[in-house]
Amino acid sequence: MPEENSQETPDTTDVEMTKVVITSGEPQGDESDGSPVSAEDPQAGANDVEPSVGAKRPRRELDKRTLSVIAGLLVGVLAFAITVQVSQDDSSQDFDTLRGAELAEMLKSIDASNQRLAEQIEELSATRDELKADTSNTAKAEKAARQRADALAILAGSAGAVGPGVQITITAPAQAITASVLLDAVQEMRDAGAEAIVINGVARVVAHTWFADDDEGVRVAGRILQPPYVIEVIGDPHTLQKAVTFRGGLADRVSARGGTVEVNKRESISITALADELEGQYARPAK
Repeated sequence: MPEENSQETPDTTDVEMTKVVITSGEPQGDESDGSPVSAEDPQAGANDVEPSVGAKRPRRELDKRTLSVIAGLLVGVLAFAITVQVSQDDSSQDFDTLRGAELAEMLKSIDASNQRLAEQIEELSATRDELKADTSNTAKAEKAARQRADALAILAGSAGAVGPGVQITITAPAQAITASVLLDAVQEMRDAGAEAIVINGVARVVAHTWFADDDEGVRVAGRILQPPYVIEVIGDPHTLQKAVTFRGGLADRVSARGGTVEVNKRESISITALADELEGQYARPAK
């Protein structure tokens, strides 16, 4: 009996050791006797281990991905913070590292630049003022030239005219008023400052206008005029009236021929008749 008990004990020990080895998932032989483990026991152990390993693997991969993302975000935030800090340090320490002499030179350079800019501003302002003055002078010159051209056109009879003046009406028997009488009347008006003259509304009197007697009346620049003769004159009304009525003047000469002269002041006289153009044969503009 004692021998039987001693033989059963080793068998129990071998079974327990076999169970422990199979649980670890590494098939090994018995350390006491080196006998191999049966094929049925390792298969059962492997089936017990595989479910636990498969359940832990997805969780480990998820943890790795999460840690990678968090690490990337931390690196980006750290890099941004370093960049901001460096830029702030650079902006705040631009002048802190300069010496007094360097700062003085910088101030001198800034003052020189400001002085040059001020001089340029003064030059540009002067140029602008000159351009304005030139523009104003040009405008004034153009205005004066236009006024002069208009005045010459009126004197030449190539443009109409309007202004204050007098209206002279000469009434006399047929053949009593000759070309010389009308010419004297025109000359007296010119001497009194007449700027524009027209007779009977059709004959514009200018420098080259000529007068001639005709059986039908008086020919003025080729036009036959008959009494009554109405002379419209633009100028100072008071002076023109005096030139007609003074002793020995136009009124007295017409009266001596049996006629009458009536002078009326007008605030506005409009002359639209134009003189005939004269083409010069000899005179040319001087160069």
